[in-house]
Amino acid sequence: MLTFVVRRVFQSALVLLIVGLVAFSMFRFVGDPIDNMLGQERTDADIARLRTELGLDQPFPVQYVKFLKGAAEGNFGVSYRQGRPVSTILVERAPATLELAAVSGFFAITIGIGLGVFTAIRRDGFMANMIMSVSLIGVSLPTFLIGILLIYLFAVELGWLPSFGRGDVVHIGWWSTGFLTASGLKALILPAITLGLYQMTLIMRLVRSEMLEVLRQDYIRFARARGLKERSVNFRHALKNTLVPVITVTGLQLGSIIAFAIITETVFQWPGVGLLFINAIQFVDIPVMAAYLMLISVMFVGINLIVDLLYFAIDPRLRVDQKGAK
Repeated sequence: MLTFVVRRVFQSALVLLIVGLVAFSMFRFVGDPIDNMLGQERTDADIARLRTELGLDQPFPVQYVKFLKGAAEGNFGVSYRQGRPVSTILVERAPATLELAAVSGFFAITIGIGLGVFTAIRRDGFMANMIMSVSLIGVSLPTFLIGILLIYLFAVELGWLPSFGRGDVVHIGWWSTGFLTASGLKALILPAITLGLYQMTLIMRLVRSEMLEVLRQDYIRFARARGLKERSVNFRHALKNTLVPVITVTGLQLGSIIAFAIITETVFQWPGVGLLFINAIQFVDIPVMAAYLMLISVMFVGINLIVDLLYFAIDPRLRVDQKGAK
């Protein structure tokens, strides 16, 4: 077990180094931040002075090593646009994105698994077929279009929910939450559904497919022949074995929820790190862009590591293979 964990952690660290190198290299070609930071009356001396202050006159390897050292200490430099530490800006914006991702992930997992089990057990029923047909909407329509349609229906036509913003928030230390206010909860509904709908339909269809495959296995027939209750067969035997491959996809989808929150946050003007990244691209704010991509990479790698460990804990065949390799 320890060898397995150490190997996975080493691989994760290597992936982060490569992602950081690729991201930092790409940002050299998105534009010159000096053009946005200085006015039209700038002189060559002003350009040289600011370039030296920002460290942009140093060779690329030196800039990259300094970025890695600072990132390891939680210091991502100073925003070219706002003139404030990037870590401070991320701390201010992170609660909005994390709360949105948490609600979307909870919605996707609970509804997705529940509907997947239901449509597998009642696969010939009218309701199950109707759910599978409607689920095509979540799979086929792009996220931004779903968001616009929800805004038009529930905000413009019905007027039930707000169309943008986060609503009122309550500050608990450095964390700002919208869970404790009515307007904050209302503002969370539409973006959470928009962000989690695709993941929910994907999980639902995967659970249904895997569970139908498991229900055809011989040990399920044997369990029914023993006289076990249908609920016990479906949830204790079938669902448990269904979740082994579902864990991997679900873990990756939770990572994509945070990564692809950019689109949802832009549509709903949600004040999270995704919208911050979009604004940073417009102003060539390289420290903010690099910090965002590194944080997303850390989340993806961390989720993959947790999924690998869950695989190891749930599937006894991996433990047997590990002992055999020793």
